[in-house]
Amino acid sequence: MTSTAAPGTIEPSGTGTGDRRRWFALAIVMTAAFMDLVDVTIVNVALPTIQHDEGATAGQIQWITAGYALAFAALLITGGRLGDVFGRKRLFLLGIGGFTVASALCGFAVNPEMLVASRILQGGMAAMMVPQVLSIVHATFPAHERGKVFGLFGAIVGLGAVTGPLLGALLTEWNIGGLEWRPIFLINLPVGVAALVLGSRVITESKAPRALKLDLVGVVLVTLAMLALVYPLTEGHENGWPVWGYVMMAASVLIVGALVAYERAKTRRDGSPLIELSLFRVKSFAAGIAVQTVFGVTTGIFFLCWTLYMQLGLGWSPLRAGLTGVPFSIAVSAAAGMSVQKLVPRFGRKVLQAGALLMAAGVLIYVWQAGHYGLGIASWQMALPLVVMGLGMGLIVAPLTDAVLSDVPREHAGSASGLINTVMQMGNALGLSLVSVVFFNVVEDHAAQGSAAFVDGFRSALLWAAGILVGIFLLMFALPKRAAASGGSAETAEPEPERELVSAP
Repeated sequence: MTSTAAPGTIEPSGTGTGDRRRWFALAIVMTAAFMDLVDVTIVNVALPTIQHDEGATAGQIQWITAGYALAFAALLITGGRLGDVFGRKRLFLLGIGGFTVASALCGFAVNPEMLVASRILQGGMAAMMVPQVLSIVHATFPAHERGKVFGLFGAIVGLGAVTGPLLGALLTEWNIGGLEWRPIFLINLPVGVAALVLGSRVITESKAPRALKLDLVGVVLVTLAMLALVYPLTEGHENGWPVWGYVMMAASVLIVGALVAYERAKTRRDGSPLIELSLFRVKSFAAGIAVQTVFGVTTGIFFLCWTLYMQLGLGWSPLRAGLTGVPFSIAVSAAAGMSVQKLVPRFGRKVLQAGALLMAAGVLIYVWQAGHYGLGIASWQMALPLVVMGLGMGLIVAPLTDAVLSDVPREHAGSASGLINTVMQMGNALGLSLVSVVFFNVVEDHAAQGSAAFVDGFRSALLWAAGILVGIFLLMFALPKRAAASGGSAETAEPEPERELVSAP
C-alpha cells in the first residue's frame, strides 16, 4: 500500500489510493471548512438587521463578530494539538457537533447577550474543527494527490468569500418563516448534522505519536492579553472611555510580557510551547507576522464599517448591500489566482507590495467618492474602488503565507502556519474592536447630520485603513524578495514529526 500519512502520523487503515472513501471524507471536511468560511462572512450583512430587531448596542454588534474571531484565534493552535493527541477524526466530529449546536443557539438567541455568548462558543468549536481539515488530508491522501486536493481547497476558499455575503443577504431579505436574520445561523443545522453522521462513517482516524503537549496556561495568557486590549476598545465608546479601560490596555502589555517569559520556560521544560518563540529570530517571519496581524486589523475595520455605512447610513437593503460587494469578491478571486500562478514567480515580493498600494489606492478612491456623492451614491459608482481594492487584496492574501514561511526551517512549518493564522484572526478581532474608535466616535460627533454622519464615519474608517496599508507596504520590505523554492508552506510542507499541521482559512 502506498503510504499516505504525513511524517509523525499513524497511517489510518483503508487510505490507499484505491480506497474511494477518502474522497467522501474529503467532501465532508471541505464542506465543514466551507461552512466555517461562509459563517464568518454571512453575519456581516445581517448585523444592521440584528441591531434593529434585537435592540443591540454598537458594542454588542462588534462582539458578535469580534467574539467569534477572538475565540477562534485563542484556541486554534490548541485545537490542532488536541487532534494530534486524541485523534483528528475525533476532534473534527467534536468540533462540527459543537459548531452545529452553537449555530442553533445563535439562531434561537432570545437577546443580544445570548447571541454574543453563542458566537464565542461557535468560534471556539470552529477552532476545534478547522485545524483537522488539512491534517486529515495529509493523513488520508498520498503526496502525489495532495496538489489536486489543495487546489480544490483554494477554490472552496474563493467560493466561500463570494457566497457568504450573498447568502446572508438573501436569507435576511427573504425573512423565511418570519425569522428575519435567524436563518443565517440555522442553515448550518442540516449541513452540520449530515457532516457529523457521514463523517463518523467515512473519515479514518489518525494521530501524531509524538505530538506536542498542551499548553493551557499559554492559552489562558493569550486570551487574557487579547481581552484586556479588545474589551476596553469595544466597550469604551459606550462608557465614555473610563479610566479602567486604559488600565486594562496597559495591563495587556504586562500580560504579553508574562506570556513570553512563560513560553520560554515551557520550551526549556518540555519543548511544547504554545508559541514557538525561536521563529521570531527569522526576520522575514517576524515581519510577516506583523503584516498578517495588521492586515487582519484592516479587514476587520473595513468590512464592519462598510456594512453599517451601506445599510444604516445609505438605507440600503441587505440584498442590495450584498450584491454591491460582488465585484470586490470576484476581483479578489481573480487576482489571487493570477498572483500565485504568474506574478509572484516572476516578480516576487513586489507583487505583495503592489497589492498593498493598490488596496490603499482603492480605499482613497472610495473616500473621495463617498464624500463627493454623499447619500446619493449608487452601487455602480462603488464598483471602481471595490474592484481596485479587491485586486490589491487578491495580490496579498494568496502568496503572503508562502512569503512569510519562506525562510522558516521546514521542520517548523506546521507551528509557523498555525501562528500565522492565529495572529490573522487576532488582528481581525482587534480591527473589529477599533470600529468604536474610527467609526462610531465620528458618527456620534456628527449625529446632528442624521444619516450623513455614517458617511463621515465611513470615510474616517477608510482613511485609517489607507494609513495602515501604507504601513503594511513598508513592513513588506522585510519579506524575502523571492520565496525560496524549498521554503515551508502551510499547505505543502510536511510537518515535523512532533509538530501538528495547523491551518485555517
